[in-house]
Amino acid sequence: MIRRIIAGAALAGALTMGLAGAAGAAGAAGAPGGTSGGTSSVGHGTKASLCARLPKLESRVHSLEAKVNARLPKAEAREATARAHGHTKLADAIARRIQRVQQREAKVDARLSKAEARCGASGSTSTPPTTGA
Repeated sequence: MIRRIIAGAALAGALTMGLAGAAGAAGAAGAPGGTSGGTSSVGHGTKASLCARLPKLESRVHSLEAKVNARLPKAEAREATARAHGHTKLADAIARRIQRVQQREAKVDARLSKAEARCGASGSTSTPPTTGA
């Protein structure tokens, strides 16, 4: 169970790094001599490629968020059970993992909304898709 939460967090981190890595790689490739000059060296091609990939990234992020949100109550239940049985170290470890996943999810949402703002897309990060129960 916890492995799946960690895997979800790792995947969310990979998506986060994917957005930053693609922009960084395109900026370094576009700069002559391999100099890194920040955002001023990033050309219009980078924005166009990011905007072209944005719908796919949005769908991936939303599907991963749905999976994490489905698994989160189970992890919280494990934490409560561990606390009830007096396993405070285990419960604290589970709570830290849950907190890391939630922080990473917030970072991914922030990066996605930044990319949407940059592309001028009206994104749906504030309202995640609902799942039928």
